[in-house]
Amino acid sequence: MRQLISHRRKKIFKPANKGIAFATNLPMKKKVLVADDDPGIRDIFKMIFEKAGYSIEVKDNGRDILEDKYELPDVFLIDKQLSGSDGLNLCRYLKSNASTKDIPVIMVSASPDIGLLSQKAGADAYIEKPFDLKYLLKIVERHVYPAKDRVK
Repeated sequence: MRQLISHRRKKIFKPANKGIAFATNLPMKKKVLVADDDPGIRDIFKMIFEKAGYSIEVKDNGRDILEDKYELPDVFLIDKQLSGSDGLNLCRYLKSNASTKDIPVIMVSASPDIGLLSQKAGADAYIEKPFDLKYLLKIVERHVYPAKDRVK
């Protein structure tokens, strides 16, 4: 919005002292990378995490992860059963790679033995399908934000 100032019939426009303060540092959104071959599940994850304030990148297979075709996230959420690759192998790959070994990996599966398999693959956590949305967000938050930064 501009203010109109009149000087001897000349109209001079000056910016009003309103608007966005561009010098303010905005917090960066935490990023979740989801690898799941089910388009419905990918859509659900996208809606859930965007609504919760996260940035999200979705992959429909593990190939892009193995070929390092993604931006480094704050957490990986990987389905155990992916088309063309095994999510547990992806987890092992990420945990053995110097640039991703410290990024939390959360495995997602309907498999009844996902807990033990995830642990053996080096995952930081696992979530069984079907999952509760609040529980999913709580697990991701626990691995993305240090305990001192969590909102209670």
